[in-house]
This record gives sequence, C-alpha cells and structure tokens, in this order.
Amino acid sequence: MLFAHDTELSLIAAVALVNSAVEPDTLTEIEQLDAFYEEHQFSGRRDGDAAELEAIRALRPVLRELLTAERDTAAELVNALLADAQALPQLFRHDGLDWHIHAVPRDAPLDRRIAVEAAMAMVDLIRADELSRLSICDDDRCECLVLDLSRNRSRRYCDTTCANRNAVAAYRARRKSGA
Repeated sequence: MLFAHDTELSLIAAVALVNSAVEPDTLTEIEQLDAFYEEHQFSGRRDGDAAELEAIRALRPVLRELLTAERDTAAELVNALLADAQALPQLFRHDGLDWHIHAVPRDAPLDRRIAVEAAMAMVDLIRADELSRLSICDDDRCECLVLDLSRNRSRRYCDTTCANRNAVAAYRARRKSGA
C-alpha cells in the first residue's frame, strides 16, 4: 500500500467519477449514481434525486482539473475546495473500516463529501510529491484518467480495453514491418 486506505479509495472514486464523463457518459441516471455510491463505499446522506445527480455531474470537471493539475495549482485547488466546504478533518471508524479521515459531516450533500474526500486524498499526493501517479490514458483515442498505484509506476492505460487495443496495434505493426 502506497497511501492510507481511505486516500486510495478516495482517489479511485474521484478518477472513476471523472472518467464517467468520457463518452459514452456513464452517469446519466439516478440508478447509475446509486451503483457508483455502492461501488465506492460511500456512507452517509443520499438524496437519490435528480438534483443530487446533477450536482455530482457538475463536480466531474472540477475534479478533472484538480487531478490533472500541476503541483502548485493542485495545492491551490485543494485549499479552495476545503475552504469552500469549511472542512474540519476528524478521525472516524464506521462500517467495519478502521480509523480514517472525514472532513465534512456525514449528512453533508454527497457532491460536497466527494469533493472534500478527493481534496483530502490529493493532500497526501501533493505532500509526497506523487502527482505522477495520476495521468491521462496513453491511448490516443482515450481521454480517461489513470491512477497508478503500482510499485513500479508502470500503469499507462485506464483499463484493459485501451491496453489490449494498443497491444494488438503494436503487434500488427511489428508483424507488418517484419513481413
């Protein structure tokens, strides 16, 4: 583990949320938000309405800017997100999880909690000078973010689809040049 468990979970959720905006958009219905909420183990308040869905959708470009920013800019964005949310970090244990940080109340709107959790996770990356763990997929046709939590920093593609497409293209290019 490179970072604390809650940091990794928050980064994974933030990247997944940002990538949901890349065509085809996979966050257009409340049911998709429900699945996102469950998959990324969020707890606390859930309104489950169209307004919440739109607030989460509106958060995606903000998180994309944060997750792709250079270190100084990322620090400024983190500070702004935390100040806007009036974040007050505290340690909590719940739902079978060991001690971890929450910086806004569990009854805060979901978009605010996601933004603050992403900002808190970025604090760890910025302090450790590990922003290189975040990048854009190496597939020229893809705009998704990649979170590389591997030890050897070898992850280049957002998922196996992009990795396989590029491996097949490289194989075909080698075969063509060898023929």
